[in-house]
Amino acid sequence: MTAIRTMTAGLALLLAAACTAPTPPRSEASAAADTACARPQRPTATETATTIDVIEQAYFCILGNYYSGATLDARSLLTTAFAALTQELNRNGRDLPEATMPALTGDRKTDWTAFETAYRKTTDQVPDLRDKLAVATLEALVAALGDNHAAWAHDTKRPPDYHDGDGYGLGLEANVNGPQVQGNPGVALPPLFVTTVQGGAAQAAGLRPGDLIESINGSAPFIDGKPTPAIAALYPRYPEARPVRLRLLRRSTGRRWNATLKPGLYQRDLATLQVVQSKLLDDDIAYVRMRGFAPDSADRVLKAITRLRTGRTLTGVVLDLRGNGGGSPQEAIRLESAFAHGKATAHLCTVDGKCETLRTDDTVPLVNLPLMVLIDRSCASACEHFSSAVKDLRVGQLIGTRTAGVISGPAQPYLLANNTTLNFPTRHHLGPDHEVIDRIGVPPDHHVPLTPKDAATGRDSALTKALTLLHK
Repeated sequence: MTAIRTMTAGLALLLAAACTAPTPPRSEASAAADTACARPQRPTATETATTIDVIEQAYFCILGNYYSGATLDARSLLTTAFAALTQELNRNGRDLPEATMPALTGDRKTDWTAFETAYRKTTDQVPDLRDKLAVATLEALVAALGDNHAAWAHDTKRPPDYHDGDGYGLGLEANVNGPQVQGNPGVALPPLFVTTVQGGAAQAAGLRPGDLIESINGSAPFIDGKPTPAIAALYPRYPEARPVRLRLLRRSTGRRWNATLKPGLYQRDLATLQVVQSKLLDDDIAYVRMRGFAPDSADRVLKAITRLRTGRTLTGVVLDLRGNGGGSPQEAIRLESAFAHGKATAHLCTVDGKCETLRTDDTVPLVNLPLMVLIDRSCASACEHFSSAVKDLRVGQLIGTRTAGVISGPAQPYLLANNTTLNFPTRHHLGPDHEVIDRIGVPPDHHVPLTPKDAATGRDSALTKALTLLHK
């Protein structure tokens, strides 16, 4: 799936550069928005088959509601979608002479009619593949946006015997994580190494933090310093169950070996499921780990600081946002409001530059303590919203590595006729100073990357740097 997204996004950019995008009248976009899709108003019913009518609904839903839908060249969506259809035919050994794409004009409705005619002519020849072809086509249509907050939620199944808190996959995390591979792979840097062993096949095979991953299924994870699609195999999702072959190196001993890991369910450490963890460090420094901007998480962070403050005078706060994949923008605003009042935390903008400013909630009491924030390439979305505000408003210092650059804008859900959900941003995120963060990330004030040696020994150089700065 990651490889498909990478390919289709690249094709979409190529087509957009080659063609001058016609700008449809706003009234046309609005009419499409009114009829194409709607926000979910109730729990989603049972999913039904994806059809060409559902694909049409998604197409006009995007054009009518996506933040750049008014200026988007819709030909890139249709061409990418049809390319995915032909590739799915080929994968099934059923390529057809009828599977050809007509020339497109730039008129959205006319082009859809031409696409639909070609689609039906093709799929009518292979009725047994109709469902599979429809899914591949719609996935590619959404992926053609090249947007890290655009997704089609469908066919969501859990493994048999799944219990809340279980993990599925190989049981490991690497320094290039799953969301990063899908959302902004170009930021990944070699070497590839294990950062955490969570359980499952990785634990059974004896993998340890710091182990270098030299190849995945026989392919190098990096070529000329650039990541390859091979890395995606480290993060299979159910029902993917193909074994993954790894070539590993343990630098501390020089041992090289092969391991074949089969994806499956595993029980995760309950501590890693806690959204907020806290403890008191030496010299009365509050350390708070926040794994996501879930509902009420900002208040949990602030309550943790208050508890650690009781009976003593704190000298600073270390907020650890490493591995924080984001969540609610409102929680990011609320947490930022504990460190600054009367400020803009971000701007949400339309394609024509009209922006809504998101401001601090000045009813939140100020913490009034020096702040150090630990960030890494896994800090994404709402985590980047908070981090950019810390940097721009100068309420603390960022330590670690640049964030993920996965913050296109808050995704909004739209219900399709087959009871699946299309999610994408209706406005684009900019930082407090109107800077672009999406695909770029937030740079740290102090660059302290995690190394294989750090992972192997359990040394936390970023935390050490934070404490050094607080002691000055």
